[in-house]
Amino acid sequence: MSTSKPKTASAAAPTGMSVPAHIGVIMDGNGRWAKGRGLPRTAGHRAGTDATREIVRACGELGVSYLTVYVFSAENWGRPAVEVSMLMDLLVEMTRREIRSLCENNVRLMAIGSLDKLPPKTRAALLKGIEDTSGNTGLTLILAISYGGRSEIVNAARAFAKEALENPGLIDTLDETAFGGYMYTRGIPDPELIIRTGGDRRISNFLLWQAAYAELYITDTLWPDFDKAALIAAIEDFGKRDRRFGKVKE
Repeated sequence: MSTSKPKTASAAAPTGMSVPAHIGVIMDGNGRWAKGRGLPRTAGHRAGTDATREIVRACGELGVSYLTVYVFSAENWGRPAVEVSMLMDLLVEMTRREIRSLCENNVRLMAIGSLDKLPPKTRAALLKGIEDTSGNTGLTLILAISYGGRSEIVNAARAFAKEALENPGLIDTLDETAFGGYMYTRGIPDPELIIRTGGDRRISNFLLWQAAYAELYITDTLWPDFDKAALIAAIEDFGKRDRRFGKVKE
């Protein structure tokens, strides 16, 4: 786990850099960024969308295949109603505004989480964005919205149990690979690198099943200040890790 401050990296990707196929990002620090500037929290969230745009573009340029960003957790519904409403409206605005850019950059949009809990307007905008980019073949941008890792595992177990009631033989064939087919991310490789901005050292219920062997990179940089240079620094650090997956290298 790294706690380095990545702002010193070059904005150009070094030759031969080992780039993860799937990166997960816990985008933390919008509120603190705004508070430090004497601004309302909403200003921090807006600044955070600019950082998201830059990192999506950078991931496409660097050859990342999947980028999963933690947009809104299941627990975030407990925030003040005014802030939640603003975040939902901002999601609508961002989705509608960015669709053309996503298509121009061949980015496919997906979403995971309890999307049925989203306000109708927000859910409709999100689903339209997913449909409009479904034919793109470059980077897949996965928005984790109304998402919780524990809930995902419970929902997967419930889905398997329903099928097993009709076909009890499934119980004897269940293994980790088969169970993964019931997760939101079925068909998507597990993240190799998870980045958390803002300095907190926890995973916050993010991709609990999928993160079993992800490398963790924690930086004090607040999300609105996280840029391409910071991303490259994280990827460079990832490239130095000795990934043994519980085994011993001879």
